[in-house]
Amino acid sequence: MSIHETPTRVSASRDCPIIEGRHQIQRISSREADVGGLPIHRAMPTRERRTIGAWCFLDHAGPSILRETCDAKPGMDVKPGMKVGPHPHTCLQTFTWMLEGEVHHRDSLGSDQVIRPGQVNLMTAGYGISHTEVSLDNSPRLHAAQLWIALPHEQRHTQPRFDHYPALPRWHRDGTDFTLLIGEFEGHEAPTLSFSPLVGVDIVGSNSGIVLPLRDDFEYGILVLEGSANLDGELLATDELAYLGMGRQQLELHLNTDDQASGSKPARVLLIGGEPLESNILMWWNFVGHSREEIITAQHDWETASDRFGSVPGWQGERLEAPPIPWKQG
Repeated sequence: MSIHETPTRVSASRDCPIIEGRHQIQRISSREADVGGLPIHRAMPTRERRTIGAWCFLDHAGPSILRETCDAKPGMDVKPGMKVGPHPHTCLQTFTWMLEGEVHHRDSLGSDQVIRPGQVNLMTAGYGISHTEVSLDNSPRLHAAQLWIALPHEQRHTQPRFDHYPALPRWHRDGTDFTLLIGEFEGHEAPTLSFSPLVGVDIVGSNSGIVLPLRDDFEYGILVLEGSANLDGELLATDELAYLGMGRQQLELHLNTDDQASGSKPARVLLIGGEPLESNILMWWNFVGHSREEIITAQHDWETASDRFGSVPGWQGERLEAPPIPWKQG
């Protein structure tokens, strides 16, 4: 996954205002894009919202039918599959939460891992890493969320590593299923590696109302992945991101089953949050940096095939080319 937009400094986190005793919500519509042949909805970064805690990127991929299957109906847009060639990352963690299908991850460390539904892949780029992502031929459908986590300044050049989490904390209450992807929530703790205070929770329910406990020193966002949700009385549609700001201790959420479109399929939302970033970051293409010079150097190292990003074993084909940096001098 990558980002092609003019880099700007990420603004400091701001609270949503309280009007007449009620926290306001910043609503953000995702924009459509294509990554390796797979249609995605990009919820962050946008002009309205660059970060939520250290979360600095959020793509909702699919759900897509990749090949002809028995549940593919006439007129459906069937995709050939996802194939993302070698590309670099710096100063971040890539975080993949798989809901449907299987994707084969390989990287320049020699990691070779298939991610399946209910699992998380976490790649810590640190100083530099490159990787590929390819959907498997036996995966007729693909549905996932991919996020980036900006590394703190002091850890931005840490050694790269790859971690796979096949088992995560799961529980059920009030007609709702929870999966804790990272951090701590409702007395549960995920094993997922984190360099800053974060939380990520997958929440699924059918016409269920719940109250979620929140930390008032975290800022939070909720992205609707399937169906719709009522948040503090406001209706959110699929692929709509709600930024909640800080200072909340709880949140009232109602998950609405989409009977007409999905045949009574439960609604699903992704809750993310964390302490606001203490330092500004820059994002360009697949790089996160803490200065323009870091971005320029990383792109030069990729373009010159330096040892910094290595190569991905077993890959047959071209590497991805970085777009020109629009603000680079000379």
